[in-house]
Amino acid sequence: MSKKARTTEQAQETVNGAKAAKVSNAKEKSSKKPEKKKERKKLSKTVRETASEIKKVNWPTFKEVAKKTGVVLTVVLVFGVVLLGVDYLLGLLFGLLK
Repeated sequence: MSKKARTTEQAQETVNGAKAAKVSNAKEKSSKKPEKKKERKKLSKTVRETASEIKKVNWPTFKEVAKKTGVVLTVVLVFGVVLLGVDYLLGLLFGLLK
């Protein structure tokens, strides 16, 4: 086979490949439209369900939140003091080892 015949054959394959790519791109574009509709329906359903669930939430009163916040702060302070004491004692012990 001559060089000219090979290049012509390669050019023909390239053209055929480009045509096939255009056809597959056209199919992909047409198939994306139903997918977008499905995605929109799914998204709207999710939004509706989320709104419905938020309506069911039992929100705590300010008084309940204040009490629970006080409990958390108290526990944090107690553990902070305990850790500070342990750290101080360990510091003294390591000071004796020197």
